[in-house]
Amino acid sequence: PYGTYVNICGVDIVRGGDGRFLVLEDNARTPSGVSYVVENRHLTQRAFPDLLRDIGVRSVSNYGQRLIAQLSELAAASGRDPSVVLLSPGVYNSAYFEHVFLAREMGVPLVEGRDLVVKDDRVFVKTTGGLQQVNVIYRRIDDDFLDPEAFNPASLLGVRGLFRAYRKGNVVLANAVGTGIADDKAVYAYMPRIIRYYLDEEAILPNVETHICREKEGLEYTLANLENLVVKPVGESGGYGIIIGPLASRKAIREFRRKLRDDPDNYISQPVVQLSVCPTVTRNGVDARHVDLRPFAVTGRDTWVLPGGLTRVALRKGSLIVNSSQGGGSKDTWVIE
Repeated sequence: PYGTYVNICGVDIVRGGDGRFLVLEDNARTPSGVSYVVENRHLTQRAFPDLLRDIGVRSVSNYGQRLIAQLSELAAASGRDPSVVLLSPGVYNSAYFEHVFLAREMGVPLVEGRDLVVKDDRVFVKTTGGLQQVNVIYRRIDDDFLDPEAFNPASLLGVRGLFRAYRKGNVVLANAVGTGIADDKAVYAYMPRIIRYYLDEEAILPNVETHICREKEGLEYTLANLENLVVKPVGESGGYGIIIGPLASRKAIREFRRKLRDDPDNYISQPVVQLSVCPTVTRNGVDARHVDLRPFAVTGRDTWVLPGGLTRVALRKGSLIVNSSQGGGSKDTWVIE
């Protein structure tokens, strides 16, 4: 609907040592973290109610209402009832708290694959009153596990026949299947060129300079300057598999050089961006810690950007890795009226 494939997008933005804002990466498959944005604000409001009231901080508490409104528009575009569910992998997923939170905020059923069934190429949710048709699925399951009939046959998380119903246009998936290609860090490197080609304009926010190791020049440059670069696997997330040259041991650099030669297609490299810092309470008092920002954009008929975002903070002194899976934390982020 509306020619939109990415209905919920989280873009990681950093501020470098020269003060410029740069896009670090895109999250277009199943971006997470917005629950922390809302919960952090609720904590701040309880701790400092007078402060927030007096300085005019824009609210983030209506994210759930805006999200359900935009998702309902996707059903309305095809003349269907706005029947929406949130599809989760279940309680063992690291983001399950967020799935519960968002389903509650939107007022929609939280379902797992076993709660849905496909009949006559239509998707239904099982209820105590019988089967009810579902027209929009906000999915928090990766493509591979969505439908054992179409993708991974061993998947127990998805719904058999879901992709058939999707291809027939009988259900909308937010985000669409395949949008995770935008998360690939090699595809990210081409984004300025893609924007220039399709939109005939320059990107408003530039990318971090990126060298693609599958290209001969990119690999040669990376191998020659490994001690000064950040090297990342193209398909990983959460800060896994990364080496930060200036902080790595000689042994680690030697081993990583071997990985690069063995599998160059799997890596990109970037200069070390000295991320901006934010005052942070530590065991030794207030100290500077590196941060990045993930704003969230929600698209139905048009696009709405949450007036705030997930500020992730590297809690270890000197660390440039802010991911929660690597020990990072988060901060309440204010946009003033």
